[in-house]
Amino acid sequence: MRKLISTGSPFEKTAGYSRAVVQGDWCFVSGTTGYDYATMTMPESVEVQTRNCLATIAKALDDGGFAMADVVRAHYYITDQSHVEAVFPILGETFGDIRPAATMIVCQLNKPEMKIEIEVTALKRT
Repeated sequence: MRKLISTGSPFEKTAGYSRAVVQGDWCFVSGTTGYDYATMTMPESVEVQTRNCLATIAKALDDGGFAMADVVRAHYYITDQSHVEAVFPILGETFGDIRPAATMIVCQLNKPEMKIEIEVTALKRT
């Protein structure tokens, strides 16, 4: 059974995507940036953006019946190599014990204020 998860972001409708898609025991969470969806603002610091990404992802997983501990794959996209030192400890707080397969890529993102985007895949633990 397929279930679509939405955060209510206007970007989901405009760009035609779901925050997450649940298919059976799998949950695929779209690339998530650091917007504060309560205020629809982007914080300046990469640290706050990272924490916002993780909070949005955690909520999407929870809405789909999953937990962060179910994450088996993570892709991290950052806009500057200098962000690595700031982001690693925050990622470690969340994924240090979970230890999903992960990749970090330095690239441009859709808007200049975006400094990080995180995408995860989760598999329900049995």
